[in-house]
Amino acid sequence: MLRVKRIYDKASPRDGVRVLVDRIWPRGLSKREARIDHWMKDIAPSTALRKWFNHDANRWREFKRRYFQELRKDRSELVEELARLAATRTVTILYSAKDREHNQGEALREYLSRLSNR
Repeated sequence: MLRVKRIYDKASPRDGVRVLVDRIWPRGLSKREARIDHWMKDIAPSTALRKWFNHDANRWREFKRRYFQELRKDRSELVEELARLAATRTVTILYSAKDREHNQGEALREYLSRLSNR
């Protein structure tokens, strides 16, 4: 089971395995406060893509297309690792963006869901 949550939201036992998918550590948050189990910064969008997107909801569709391409081409091993983990337990994908709808955590969940439906 995959869940997505903003890292600044309170951790819960229902989160299962907490996986941070940001390339940069979240501002103002200690590692103890974050309560993460894994930091998969290399599964995050490339710096160039992240800067291009700049959390602009109008670029969301194109951002996902480009990010999915990065995941297929350059990060397939990490995607497989995360998919295997989610197949056996609850995994909460954590992100730090303010936008709860347009962020790499939601995009990654969509990508993994598509893979599992094949």
